[in-house]
Amino acid sequence: MAIHDAVATSLLDESRWAGLISSDGWIEAPATLPVTEPATGDVLGTAGVADAAAVARAAASAARNQRAWAATPFSERAAVMRRAAALLEAHHDEIAGWIVRESGSVPAKAGVELQLAGGELLEAATLPSRPSGQLLPSMDPGRTSLARRVPVGVVGVIAPWNFPVILAMRSVAPALALGNAVVLKSDVNTPVIGGVLLARLFEEAGLPSGVLHVFAGGPEVGAALVADPNVAMISFTGSTKVGRMVGETAGRLLKRVALELGGNNALIVLDDADVDAASSAGAWGSFLHQGQICMTAGRHLVHESLVEEYLAKLTERAERLPLGNPATDEVALGPLINAGQVGRVQGLVDASVRQGAAVLAGGQADGPGFPATVLRDVTRDMPVFREEIFGPVAPVTSFRDEDEAIALANDSEYGLTAAIQSGSAPRALALSAQLDVGMVHINDQTVNDEAWAPFTGLGASGNGISFGSPVNQDAFTEWQWVTSRSQASPFPF
Repeated sequence: MAIHDAVATSLLDESRWAGLISSDGWIEAPATLPVTEPATGDVLGTAGVADAAAVARAAASAARNQRAWAATPFSERAAVMRRAAALLEAHHDEIAGWIVRESGSVPAKAGVELQLAGGELLEAATLPSRPSGQLLPSMDPGRTSLARRVPVGVVGVIAPWNFPVILAMRSVAPALALGNAVVLKSDVNTPVIGGVLLARLFEEAGLPSGVLHVFAGGPEVGAALVADPNVAMISFTGSTKVGRMVGETAGRLLKRVALELGGNNALIVLDDADVDAASSAGAWGSFLHQGQICMTAGRHLVHESLVEEYLAKLTERAERLPLGNPATDEVALGPLINAGQVGRVQGLVDASVRQGAAVLAGGQADGPGFPATVLRDVTRDMPVFREEIFGPVAPVTSFRDEDEAIALANDSEYGLTAAIQSGSAPRALALSAQLDVGMVHINDQTVNDEAWAPFTGLGASGNGISFGSPVNQDAFTEWQWVTSRSQASPFPF
């Protein structure tokens, strides 16, 4: 199948999706919502929204179509992934423009997100041709015994608004490549880039109708998807609060569930660190995409001998970062996703200042945005230390020695990622083994994601099921044991 005039034709022309959902073709949605630009409040279009009945129809259709898709030759399933990757690249500028306007991303973040999503598609294209089973020994002479991986069936994917393309794609692409059908619910804040985009990509890439269903929806739509009897697995990325409810429902229904939840990640700066490099890592880790990332550096733990120098350098970096509309201005920080999030970040900062934290940069909302903010003298009982902020705030806490650094880093219900800055990589590696997190990055910052590496959270950050090509086969397939005899033989009964 040839790619449909990929560069000349708009992939996201509103006439293709306005007021519609993608479910066995583009059909009229039960409801609609305005697609709003966070920086300006302008309406960019009208997206379709599902209801519980639409979820049920989509899940039933996905179940009907899944087996035929799983039986499709592996080479064709791989080819669909490669064609989708080519379309993503061909329409880069159009898609990046939508990411900037719909999610408030700066252009550089949009480019990174598209690069990651393309990597997920290309890695997914390798899955169908990988070995899918094992030949086992048997106690019974003349019997062949094997274990093979088979698709889960219908996978429900619930994706968030902060990195909507990559955080949907990392589940949708491998699940489809391995022979599953998928029902994707995008967030109501990003229905186009988090939902319509994936529907259009796979539609143009030649995915058969009925294998992927896509729509936006709020909590009630997500709850219907989790509870639907045709959905065998849920892949949820979002807040820990909602993830607990998803996990509770899925557990009661004996469904497989992959939870990638919140984080309150520590950046540890040891006494032998390069302070300039460490402050650069800290600024990137806290302020990228306005801090609206589960992997954001939420706590800067700095050795007491370096803390004043670190604070000075981090404050200087924060004050150089312009805030504004990323669609019209050259800025480092765009708006927060909505007014509610602006108010939440302001409330956490103000409460911590009342408890004794001092603002060195930023600290006050500016319209729909929040400036890069540095707080000093942060203690472990303050809200900015205990809670996931999801805003561009860098709380700094000092420590005396490695034991205290480890205790501070582990003093959190979350266990997603951490970073360590040190002049000695072996020293940092030894310390990393004592951190209760799923990922650690040495002489780096906390925000890292690669399609070919496991991505997992512990504690309140997830249930330990990883994403990434080395583990996707485990996540989106199940074991089936098969034995075979050349001919039937009688038993004692």
